[in-house]
Amino acid sequence: MKLPYNPKDKNSVLEYAKLLKGKTLREICEVNVLEHNYTGKGNFGQILEKFYFGYNPNSKSEADFSEIGLELKTSPLKQLHKKEFRSKERLVLNIINYLEVVKQEFEESDFWKKNAHLLLIFYIYQPDYDILDYVIKLVDEWNFPTVDLEIIKKDWEFIKKKIVEGKAHELSEGDTYYLGACTKGTNANSIRQQPYNDIPAKQRAYSLKQGYVNHIIASIANEEIGIYGKLIQNAEIAKLKTIEEIVIQKFEPYYQKTAEEIATILGINLNTSAKNYIANLVKAVLGVEMEKEIEEFEKAEIIVKTVRLKENNLPKEDMSFSSFHYVEIINENWEDSEFKEILEHKFLFVFFQFEKQKLVLRKVKFWNMPYSDMQEAEKVWAETKDIVRTGRIVKEIKGTKRLTNFPKKSFSSVSHVRPHARNSNDTFPLPVNDKLTGLDRYTKHCFWLNNNYIRDEIFLK
Repeated sequence: MKLPYNPKDKNSVLEYAKLLKGKTLREICEVNVLEHNYTGKGNFGQILEKFYFGYNPNSKSEADFSEIGLELKTSPLKQLHKKEFRSKERLVLNIINYLEVVKQEFEESDFWKKNAHLLLIFYIYQPDYDILDYVIKLVDEWNFPTVDLEIIKKDWEFIKKKIVEGKAHELSEGDTYYLGACTKGTNANSIRQQPYNDIPAKQRAYSLKQGYVNHIIASIANEEIGIYGKLIQNAEIAKLKTIEEIVIQKFEPYYQKTAEEIATILGINLNTSAKNYIANLVKAVLGVEMEKEIEEFEKAEIIVKTVRLKENNLPKEDMSFSSFHYVEIINENWEDSEFKEILEHKFLFVFFQFEKQKLVLRKVKFWNMPYSDMQEAEKVWAETKDIVRTGRIVKEIKGTKRLTNFPKKSFSSVSHVRPHARNSNDTFPLPVNDKLTGLDRYTKHCFWLNNNYIRDEIFLK
């Protein structure tokens, strides 16, 4: 079959690819695309490869267009209320071969051979549409900017190091910044051998984090991205230091100083009663203007949490997450659960402590949840799911109070579940009526990290 483009000429491939913009698979592929039998999450890309670019989908270690070193990747977009487009999910790249990666250096690695140059095709995801009718919105090549590439190299080295240490089963997306190691496949066969441990490890793939993909989208679409402030100005800095080292170095001179003293040293005037007072102070310490977001944090999806400690080092409050939907949690499995997805982020904790009614900066710490604690969090999630699924939310009623069966602090050293609502009338629908009360809706609840866990496992470690 003669191809309608030259696979040995990058310009020819790109020109042919860009004909896809504004079109659907149904419009641009051969008639027999209607007879496709590709199923699963990657079927959009598989159909595109087979029926538009004219080659069979494969799992080769080299790039799809091997003569020009160009790898084809497709990814869905979601449209926001302001008509902006954002990535619907992380961009999954090639499977991590635990047995081979330990023998490789970055420049000759399977990852770099396959993904050094990407041809990216973004389509608009519509939940009720046939995939043949998704509109292709953006098409362009992507080469990693030099600063980003230095960060990605360090991410790859960290993933390799963990495998070398026999900890492939403990890999987490929160380990790294831009390049993640996401789980790939959730069935019993999605297990792989690792070289330095007999414990089988979940199959994982390299992936670009969703926040990083959003920056790719903005760049390809020529959107305004000047709202970001940078921590790292050039590749030499990125080569010498990690994001973590840069951030801690900026904060260390202010340890043991009050928030007011820090603001005075920085020469800024902040509204101390404003809700974003500490958040703005953090930006000022990092050298980022108040109205701007921190580019590296957005790309790496770093969650910044300010913790106020009492004089005994115990956080003033437990740490809450978003309220979960009862009708959704019963259909989740742990691997794709919202709670696990949040916990797999990298966090930056900024610890202030009350001292004579003033807030004193004690330390900052980057953290992601260790493997053993993630297993403990899974138990809390599983118990919560089971309670909702079986309609056993209310345990007893005492006066006007409803006591629930949800996991309390005594259930787990890591996490618990309790209300996260404006009032008792702020509710979500239930998939099963509560057995004791007959209610078909219930007050919003969320998962919380225990304050003593934050003290013992994050602040004091």
